Amino acid sequence: MSSILLEMKGITKEFPGVKALDHVNLKVRQGEIHSLCGENGAGKSTLMKVLSGVYPDGQYQGDIIFNGSVCQFKNTKQSEEVGIVIIHQELALIPYLSIAENIFLGNEQSKNGVINWNQTFQETQKLLNTVGLIESPETLLTTLGVGKQQLVEIAKAISKKVRLLILDEPTAALNEDDSKNLLKLLLEFKKQGMTSIIISHKLNEVTAVSDAVTVIRDGRTIETIYGENINEERIIKGMVGRDMSDRYPQRQADLGEIIFEVKDWNAYHPIHKERKILDNINFHIKKGEIVGIAGLMGAGRTEFAMSLFGKSYGSKISGQILKNGQELKINNVTDAIESGLAYVSEDRKGNGLLLEETIVKNISLASLDKVSKNGVINEFKESEAAKNFKQRMRIKTPSVFQKVGNLSGGNQQKVVLSKWMLSEPDILFLDEPTRGIDVGAKYEIYSIIQELAQQGKGVCLISSDLPEVLGMCDRIYTMFEGKLTGQVLRKDATQEVMMEYMTGA
Repeated sequence: MSSILLEMKGITKEFPGVKALDHVNLKVRQGEIHSLCGENGAGKSTLMKVLSGVYPDGQYQGDIIFNGSVCQFKNTKQSEEVGIVIIHQELALIPYLSIAENIFLGNEQSKNGVINWNQTFQETQKLLNTVGLIESPETLLTTLGVGKQQLVEIAKAISKKVRLLILDEPTAALNEDDSKNLLKLLLEFKKQGMTSIIISHKLNEVTAVSDAVTVIRDGRTIETIYGENINEERIIKGMVGRDMSDRYPQRQADLGEIIFEVKDWNAYHPIHKERKILDNINFHIKKGEIVGIAGLMGAGRTEFAMSLFGKSYGSKISGQILKNGQELKINNVTDAIESGLAYVSEDRKGNGLLLEETIVKNISLASLDKVSKNGVINEFKESEAAKNFKQRMRIKTPSVFQKVGNLSGGNQQKVVLSKWMLSEPDILFLDEPTRGIDVGAKYEIYSIIQELAQQGKGVCLISSDLPEVLGMCDRIYTMFEGKLTGQVLRKDATQEVMMEYMTGA
């Protein structure tokens, strides 16, 4: 058996009103890929922040033993000095700096205070070759997709002579190809002797690459599973405390007439106005129907939903929107909300939430008319609405007056859904609604989506997760390069059929 590189003993971490970690134990062997799994709010990210010095010594109880020595990190700089580097779920990169500048930010290749740019670019090129990123060191980060930015973060970590690489949801925002390439890279690092810890909700990826999996539930260690004993069913049972034989709620659709229709919809890029991004789209949803839109990254799914939702993306937008047969005139987001539309953004932190505001304020944000009179907010009514959704959506928080920025990613997503459900829309566009959410919370959200459909609402589910689309939707549209390429009923849909349409075949 490989030697133990890291041991965390009896780690306990408390926040006001909640114990996030309760005597958690973790052992990681040299040269392995070790996954941490658990529901949102289970304590996975908190444990890694303790390890990396984000939460410094003195703010938690327990011991960290790395490479045989007890460590008491006061900050991330100290943990990096011994070779522990963490890549957070939200990438810590600066868009308008070059790749080279991002990689060596705070670790500049300099002498007597003067940066040696030749050395910086040479070292950057070596690192890019290592992670397999074919880009110039001088390329601005803002021109790169999320997958390439993730590789830049890994190159930055390697530049710090990493021995233990921690990745928090590394593939959450990546498409399937980028995810596969990243996992291949981690397996290559493993061959070279590097140790990795991955936090992930994508259990198929966890089972594919992990040598060991530690399951955490409600801030406690449940078990560590090794080698051939690793399987999705066992991980799920440990995470949620019960067997989940079915990932999706049973559905008996009761469809009505067409409630929402889009005719001859076209749009152009908001900056490069000569580039058409949506090409003559015709689309409809029936009352009580869950319709999916599947497509590869860049297909135009998000652009389509945002262009419908108050023309919040695109230029020279044209076409008709009809609800119950009547044409809607929607020129801004306010018009969209008043017309009974809701859009849950795939970017919950950038477009869905005010992170510095409370849960209460975020939930009421799109429905102030429902909690106010004569322009004055009724704070009691507002907080009661938030408490109702806290219970209904099982948002893990000691209080609805907690800042949203302090919640886990999955609980933040539940707040976004609550915000739009309070507005009582007739049509919901849900863009990647379960991204970065654990399997138990996914089931709860799927149940809410089905409940909304059963109430007669029309739901459009946009997702990169094909099993999710196939498991939830009554009918599925496919997109490729801004065009609808197919329409498949649930009974006829398979991953192979969907991929043919999604690739324009």
